[in-house]
Amino acid sequence: MVRSSGSGEKVTMPVARRLAAIVAADLAGYSRLMGLDEAGTAKALQDHRAAVDPIVARFGGRIVKTTGDGVLLEFSSIVAAVECAVGVQKVMAERNEAVPEDRRMLFRIGINLGDVLIQGDDILGDGVNVAARLEGMAEPGGICVSDDVYRHVTGKLTVSFENMGDQQLKNIARPVRAYRVRSDTAKKPDAAAAPKASLALPEKPSIAVLPFDNMSDSAEDIYFADGIAEDIITELSRYPDLFVTARNSSFTYRGRAVRIAEVARELGVRYVVEGSVRRGGSRVRITAQLIDALSGKHLWAQRYDRDLQDVFAIQDDVTSSIVAVLPARIEAAATEAAARKKLDSLEAYDYLLRGKYHHHLYNAKANREAEASFDRAIELDPRFAAAYAWKACNLGQARVLGYRHPAPKLSEIARLVEAAARLDESDTECHRLMCRLALLDGLFAKSEYHLERAMAQNPNDPRLVAQRGINLTYLGEPVAAIPWIERAMRLDPFSAHHYYLDLVRALFMAGRVTEAIGALEPVEPDRFDHYALLAACRSVAGDTLAAQDAGRRVLAMRPDFTIGSYLRSWFAWKRPEDKGRLRDALQMSGLPD
Repeated sequence: MVRSSGSGEKVTMPVARRLAAIVAADLAGYSRLMGLDEAGTAKALQDHRAAVDPIVARFGGRIVKTTGDGVLLEFSSIVAAVECAVGVQKVMAERNEAVPEDRRMLFRIGINLGDVLIQGDDILGDGVNVAARLEGMAEPGGICVSDDVYRHVTGKLTVSFENMGDQQLKNIARPVRAYRVRSDTAKKPDAAAAPKASLALPEKPSIAVLPFDNMSDSAEDIYFADGIAEDIITELSRYPDLFVTARNSSFTYRGRAVRIAEVARELGVRYVVEGSVRRGGSRVRITAQLIDALSGKHLWAQRYDRDLQDVFAIQDDVTSSIVAVLPARIEAAATEAAARKKLDSLEAYDYLLRGKYHHHLYNAKANREAEASFDRAIELDPRFAAAYAWKACNLGQARVLGYRHPAPKLSEIARLVEAAARLDESDTECHRLMCRLALLDGLFAKSEYHLERAMAQNPNDPRLVAQRGINLTYLGEPVAAIPWIERAMRLDPFSAHHYYLDLVRALFMAGRVTEAIGALEPVEPDRFDHYALLAACRSVAGDTLAAQDAGRRVLAMRPDFTIGSYLRSWFAWKRPEDKGRLRDALQMSGLPD
């Protein structure tokens, strides 16, 4: 720390440090549990915290911070830290006894003794990082400690330790010897209690790119690290012979200490890419590695120290290197059309990444911040097509999700998309939006043209895969639409809820109302359109009372609802009889015309 003295001299002040026992804990399989029951999982976690927090206080621990499914604790005594961890696992084991095995909450705990930097109420440094990495190595329901912890507590506690040997932890320069805690209360759970694989591996080589760690001095540079990883996902997705998990699903692991095998099981992939980004001045360091989750082997790893201007070349090198080592080598021809155009302004690209980061936060404030970043990118580089396309997408988000009043006009979105198309006719986002705008206007051939152009460039984008199903539904081919929408949900398993209403519409039009009701009833969102579709399905199924009940829920949420305005908000139907079937079903539920 540098301060100015009274004479104007700069004096270097010592950085505040202390020795601490650090405990890092997180909930194993949290994303899977949230996918099963979001509200129930959040409530159960809150209840568990109410039982665990007093244990932490009893052993003199301090809660440094919580991170959704995780917590960081600090203790002045390493013995107390381990005793607290064992106590927590004992309580959790008891609380899980009456819970079905696939709904049990199993915590992983990592403990380290080390020097930490003090920053307000927060603690930083390698001591904390080692604890977080050990947590990732712990079994669900288990505890993993460092060699320093083991040497200080051995012989002082009624627990045993299993030597795991020296471990090379991610972003930690020196190997760390690790130990598993073995006791009656901190033991390996039954195999049945561990998270189960819920997604079968695709026939194609399947891969997920995790969010890259931000190693820059500024925490705000997370948007840049996210942008690098997202661009690599986009480039990999251009290969039609790969199955690439969507950004929304793989980025749920941001900031969490995770085990690669668990990530692979939850996402249903064999290969996982992870890495880090450090930016300083005009230089950037990017590390990336490809791991075979089935064997645990590192198939490829590389570190790049380059000028920031070379960031696109690094991304292309990472992509081609990953593809080269996967089985059944992929033909490179699919990506020839995806060659990047050179930017006039690297700063404009930086603002594009800022905008995309805020866009993906899905809230009104972030939507406004995203637009400001896209506007700045356009100001810096008026010929930057992607900035226009993403601004249009962001306005579409605001319109659909009701972030602004009055809502952005379709004409403004169309103007931006057309500007992007004039600047770069190969931009995927541009063709996706033009496809949707054309379908709104009933320009079916134009919509199909732009969808084909977009899918030729990025066949793994779940939004495009779902759009193929949407187009088929409105073109009168709902049976053909269903597998496309289901594939989109598989590509993006943690965001499948974005596509379930598209699936329901296709099932309804295909006459498969029992399946449509099955897709609707486990979900109870605060969405009037959900209950409008449920009313239509129940009407066709002959359950008039249930249809009317769903209709009343629609009107409770939208008192001004009319069938006519509802149907006008959809895409255009090629066959009038399809629209008529839906109108008749809604009328049978008692909803007003």
